[in-house]
Amino acid sequence: MTTFGSIEAGGTKFVCAVGDESLTTKDQTVIPTTTPQETLQRCVDYFQAHPVNALGIASFGPLGLNPASSDYGYITTTPKPGWQHTDFLGLMKRSLNIPMAWTTDVNGSAFGEYTAAQRQGEALGTLVYYTIGTGVGAGIVNDGKFLGRLGNPEMGHVYVRRHPDDLDFAGICPRHGDCLEGLVSGPTFEARLGRKGETVSLSNPIWDIMAYYVAQAALQTTMTLRPNKIVFGGSVASEGFLEKVRPAFAKLMNGYVTVPPLEHYIVTPLVPNNGSATLGDFAMARDALK
Repeated sequence: MTTFGSIEAGGTKFVCAVGDESLTTKDQTVIPTTTPQETLQRCVDYFQAHPVNALGIASFGPLGLNPASSDYGYITTTPKPGWQHTDFLGLMKRSLNIPMAWTTDVNGSAFGEYTAAQRQGEALGTLVYYTIGTGVGAGIVNDGKFLGRLGNPEMGHVYVRRHPDDLDFAGICPRHGDCLEGLVSGPTFEARLGRKGETVSLSNPIWDIMAYYVAQAALQTTMTLRPNKIVFGGSVASEGFLEKVRPAFAKLMNGYVTVPPLEHYIVTPLVPNNGSATLGDFAMARDALK
């Protein structure tokens, strides 16, 4: 039987999994993110104990994604202590010697959502996946390929028009202040209100302010890429929140271009339990084996 592996590499934990030919998870383990040497060796040990035919890796970054660059396969200038300039892909290839696919964590989720939509019969040309959590990032899949070869897209760091009721908030991005991530990521709740987002009722006006910013991101994405679907995942992006984003988006769009019905266009993930990246990694591994 052909099997596929997945590494979903995060700043707090690594999730390693094995899937079968139907891309169904058959085994999984969670490895705390410590030092590169210890964490990556535990990944190697797992896949030596659970051999697979190909492996998909979706990692926190920034990453070296250009195969022609000397830093291809590396975690590069990450703020994660001790992980700067880590040859992640190279170590895995030397240790396991199987075909591998390599991309960002949010690209892995985007590919998982693209794969899940295809399996449900959706004829998608372009899908954009945003994660809104500790940070904000996005991945783009166009006809089964990722966009962005020189590096991963940084769509969480675009600037948006400020909400008139939010002008006194400086934003929390250490580089840009009030970029999208600086205004809507999870830690902005504590910065604005002094408490975590999960304790803030959707009736609080702060959600309407954040919906205005996320609607602008969806508008920019629509005008630039004209995708078939925009998926919002991560701890901030519930269905209740998107019910605020959709009318804000419609107001901003003002009928300028035609998009699918918004309940099918601006959506939460199809894959349950934060499993989008694992499914995407399995699908990338399958493609790498081909």
